[in-house]
Amino acid sequence: MGARSAALARLEAVLFLAREPLGSRKLAQLADLADGTEARTLVRALNRFYDEEGSALRAAEVAGGFQLLTRPRLAPWLRRLHSASVEVRLSGPAMETLAVVAYRQPVLRVTIEAIRGVQCGEILRQLMERDLVRIVGRSEELGRPFLYGTTRYFLQVFGLRNLDELPKRNWFAAARGSAWNNGLGADAASDPETTPRDPPSNGSNDPTTEPPKGFYQTDED
Repeated sequence: MGARSAALARLEAVLFLAREPLGSRKLAQLADLADGTEARTLVRALNRFYDEEGSALRAAEVAGGFQLLTRPRLAPWLRRLHSASVEVRLSGPAMETLAVVAYRQPVLRVTIEAIRGVQCGEILRQLMERDLVRIVGRSEELGRPFLYGTTRYFLQVFGLRNLDELPKRNWFAAARGSAWNNGLGADAASDPETTPRDPPSNGSNDPTTEPPKGFYQTDED
C-alpha cells in the first residue's frame, strides 16, 4: 500500500492516545473526518497496513468501539513489564456468579442465588468493586430489588464487541479449575489495566478451548 493519508494519520494518532474504546462517531469527531462510516473505512485500512507490515498493533473493535491494541501473542513479553498489575484474579464462585449475571442480565440477586444455591451478596459487591458488574435498574416486584448486569469494562476485559459475542455457556463449566494466562493485548505502556485481547472473529475461535484473556482463576471461595 502507499503512504498513509493525513486523515488516516489523524485517526491513528487518536487511537494511540485513547485510553478506552472509541465509537466510530467519536473517532470521526476527534480525527476531523466526515462521519462514522469514513472512520470505520479508515480503521480497516489501518489494519491492512499493520498486517502487511507485521506490526505488533491492530485497531480492534471491542466494547462498542475501537481501540489500538497489541497482539495477544506478545502478552508474554508485555507481562515482563507489568507482571502483577495486568492480572484480574477471580475465584471459582466469583466466576460462576459473573457468568450468571452475564447470561441472565438484567437479573435479580435472588435469581443468582437460586441458580448457584448459595448467598451471593458479598461476591456481587466484589464484582462491582472491580467494575465487572453494575446495578442496571430495579425490578417491579415487591420491594423493587436491584437488577444486575455487566459493565462496559467487562466487555473490554473479555475482548467482546457486545454481549451477543458471549461464548457458549458450556465454556464456563470447562474452564473451572483451570488457570488462565493473561493475554491482554494493548498499549501496556500507557494503561495495562484497560487492556483487552483481540476480539473473536464472528465465531471463528472455539470458545470451549480458548478462554478469555485477562482473567486468572484462583481456588478461593
